[in-house]
Amino acid sequence: VQLQASGGGWVQPGGSLRLSCAASGDIFVGNIMGWYRQRPEEQRELVATMTSGGSSNYADFVKGRFTIFRKNLGNTAYLQMGGLQPEDTAVYYCNVRQGENYYWGQGTLVTVSS
Repeated sequence: VQLQASGGGWVQPGGSLRLSCAASGDIFVGNIMGWYRQRPEEQRELVATMTSGGSSNYADFVKGRFTIFRKNLGNTAYLQMGGLQPEDTAVYYCNVRQGENYYWGQGTLVTVSS
């Protein structure tokens, strides 16, 4: 499984960005795609996930601001981020979980500053 993430960049506080993650290879039905982030000097943390059936899960700190959705027969996951704040500055990683296997994309940097 290969994951290609894109969409990071710089945005001012209050702004929006959309991240995308395209999965290819041996993609199975019943997987979970998601986004994690790692802020400077912090551990990687979950942001949002979505099952192939469309059930989503969000970290409390992004509820109401970020939305995860999937397209392309579920093989592309998006993270629509709004109301971005400096504390959202991080490297964002996409992830696919298939059974007990986890696959990671290369990470995309999101910087929120004025």
